Amino acid sequence: MRVLVVEDEQLLADAVATGLRREAMAVDVVYDGGAALERVGVNDYDVVVLDRDLPVVHGDDVCRRIVELGMPTRVLMLTASGDVSDRVEGLELGADDYLPKPFAFSELTARVRALGRRTTVPLPPVLERSGIKLDPNRREVFRDGKEIQLAPKEFAVLEVLMRSEGAVVSAEQLLEKAWDENTDPFTNVVRVTVMTLRRKLGEPPVIVTVPGSGYRI
Repeated sequence: MRVLVVEDEQLLADAVATGLRREAMAVDVVYDGGAALERVGVNDYDVVVLDRDLPVVHGDDVCRRIVELGMPTRVLMLTASGDVSDRVEGLELGADDYLPKPFAFSELTARVRALGRRTTVPLPPVLERSGIKLDPNRREVFRDGKEIQLAPKEFAVLEVLMRSEGAVVSAEQLLEKAWDENTDPFTNVVRVTVMTLRRKLGEPPVIVTVPGSGYRI
């Protein structure tokens, strides 16, 4: 899942980003509304975690722009105000969910995951294919009943492949969904991660390389 965190309190923004990355999400961070508009114009995000009171361009205007562009991106709006009228106003702007500060990180993560599921074709909460069971919420993977421990990026790559339901996923698409914008697009990180993932999943191999196209399960 690709997430953009937009928050002018840099310590909070960086802490949220770090936490979401530990949950196997690819996260970009910006600290004002102008930078947010630049990012959503370039990258495809599943979810934007958007502070309402932003410098340069207000969070309300960023939300309006995302809605106007007709993007499938979901918006989780944050605010220091817990007033009900503020929540209603935020939702009326086009936000998909609203979370007042301070918040529990576990709740933020759950809401981001829930919104991320709404950007794609509805799938069961536990993904199953070729003897693999993947639970995105519990961050658990099993093959033929045996639990497999995966690093966050390995988990993210496997989740993208599982969600594709047998379709071929290119290396570029994996890079976009599982890594943030600071990753060198010419790196071999996708190939190395897939190799490690194959080894951990064991025999017989379930990840197939489609020459010149990408990977599928």
